Amino acid sequence: MLERELEEKFRRRVKAAGGKAYKFVSPGNDGVPDRLVVLPGGRIGFVELKQKGQRPTALQQKRILELRSLGCVVMVLDRLEDMDTVLERIREGRREIHTA
Repeated sequence: MLERELEEKFRRRVKAAGGKAYKFVSPGNDGVPDRLVVLPGGRIGFVELKQKGQRPTALQQKRILELRSLGCVVMVLDRLEDMDTVLERIREGRREIHTA
């Protein structure tokens, strides 16, 4: 599955959960995660979407670590079957980089 297909399915899954999945673009800050997810109850997390089996680039990993060091929840999603796990970890405030 292409990354953009996964991203669209994830966006719809977040909406079904009552949340928003904003496309996150930060000019001058390459490598930021793809989506800023806002869930009911004020739960917020960042999600980097990848094709199955792909890992974040070195720059993306740097941005993930920067956000995590500030206490943010940052997840990497590369499989449809992990969408609910990612959303649950954002709800719980868990800051793992990968779902597995």
